[in-house]
Amino acid sequence: MKTVAVTKIGSLRDPDEAARGRIGIVDLPAPELGPEDVRIRVAYSAICGSDPHLAEGFFGTDVPIGLGHELSGVIEALGAQGGVVAGRGRLKVGDRVAGNFLRFCGSCPPCVDGRQQFCERIGDYNRPGMAETVTWHESQVHVLPETVSLRHGCILEPTSVAVRIADKANIRVGDRVVICGGGPIGQLALQVLKRAGATSLTLIEPIAERRDMALRHGAEHVIDPVGGDLKAEADRITGGAGFDAVIDASGSPRAVAGLLDLAARGGTVVYGAMYPETYEMPLNLSDRLYLQELTITGVFVSPYAFPRALQLLPHLELDELTEAVFDLDDAAEAFRVHISGRYAKVLIRCNDLDAHDPPNAAGAS
Repeated sequence: MKTVAVTKIGSLRDPDEAARGRIGIVDLPAPELGPEDVRIRVAYSAICGSDPHLAEGFFGTDVPIGLGHELSGVIEALGAQGGVVAGRGRLKVGDRVAGNFLRFCGSCPPCVDGRQQFCERIGDYNRPGMAETVTWHESQVHVLPETVSLRHGCILEPTSVAVRIADKANIRVGDRVVICGGGPIGQLALQVLKRAGATSLTLIEPIAERRDMALRHGAEHVIDPVGGDLKAEADRITGGAGFDAVIDASGSPRAVAGLLDLAARGGTVVYGAMYPETYEMPLNLSDRLYLQELTITGVFVSPYAFPRALQLLPHLELDELTEAVFDLDDAAEAFRVHISGRYAKVLIRCNDLDAHDPPNAAGAS
């Protein structure tokens, strides 16, 4: 089974080619189809901002490391139990689907306690989806709405992250919200939070094209952080009150510490990205937690978010996030383009399955 994988550990941005990480195509065996499993022929798999971190050895250094967890496809085989999903009807061969790359077991103490994100068996079905096929447990699989194309459908997983960020931000209708980082998660969080009633909705982003994208999709204000005074801009936008919710989707250590200055008293700050393992952020407990009463939290994965993300998917503007598409054999070039920042999102077409899309599906090719 052709699979996109890290074949050499190292930063994909390293100027020294000898030290640079490498992405290639490897042949991996397809897992056996268990009785409750679903085999999906993958249509599109999107590159996530976390994928380059895997090349850097964030989750291990034994290569090859199969990649891909934001995907859509078509069911080509079901296990012996025939795809019966409790409470969600029956899956069938030919269904257009997307889903959660993680399987929550449902029976370990964290799952039983309503904390699926800490499932003790969370890695059991974490299988590379940037491949010809992927085999998942049926509980991971969601049938796409008729109005959502396979190309747009691969954005279900990052949309679930945006929903999870909205959950953690806990905004009320009318709350002032600022988002740092105009990549895919920042752009999707902006659209989701707009629908949740955010006001003074602001994006902080150094790339002009991404600021313009945010304005097209609901931002009221954008800020270029390069050379600017973020606190002064925040005070101007909020009348000195600060933002009720401050969200980081950049993952940049240069950006994150200063975001606390933008928060209103009693506000919530969500660090919704991955950060370098060794980065430690200074925090004045007296100022931030005692006097300001800030709530500071983060996001690991997206429990309980996928059904709502699926409901939102037909209503989001996704064309600009799905315009850059490369074929599976051109995966190395796709990652080079991703690293360049030319596009907010880059997709890999693992199989040409667009003919399965209904004619009324948004984003259909």
